[in-house]
Amino acid sequence: MPESLSEKVLAQLDGAKALYHRLILVAAPSGTGKTEALREVAASTGARIVNLNVELSRRLIDLTERERVLRMPDLFDEVVGRDDPLVLLDNIEILFDVSFEQDPLRLLQGVARNRTIVAAWNGTLENGYLTYAAPDHPEHKRYSRDSRGGLMIVRPDVVAR
Repeated sequence: MPESLSEKVLAQLDGAKALYHRLILVAAPSGTGKTEALREVAASTGARIVNLNVELSRRLIDLTERERVLRMPDLFDEVVGRDDPLVLLDNIEILFDVSFEQDPLRLLQGVARNRTIVAAWNGTLENGYLTYAAPDHPEHKRYSRDSRGGLMIVRPDVVAR
């Protein structure tokens, strides 16, 4: 019987602690069970799940457009918190909003430097490239294996480094 997505994530947690960026991306298209996998990981580990769209929006709503661009990294770090050794991030689409002028993968790597982060990435890993959104979409991102900096990527069918 194949491993569930949550079992694949749980199997990678110890290995992530040895990485420079302790980041595990659960990369799969919408509707493939990423949220359920995060819930199962939370139940097994006691880690908290953060709905990033909601929590980060709350902190950004009263800021000007320019302040949002400047403060996004610090506010993101604040949402993740500094006390938890493991944080699960769901609904991370806000990081890709072009008006914030941010690199979503770098933001995730930054918060994963001193804690393990598992993030649901609504995209794919194919032919060595991690992608988000269709190529003609304004939020499209494409990262090569070299630019990913050794992070772990878990997919419904495989685990990749």
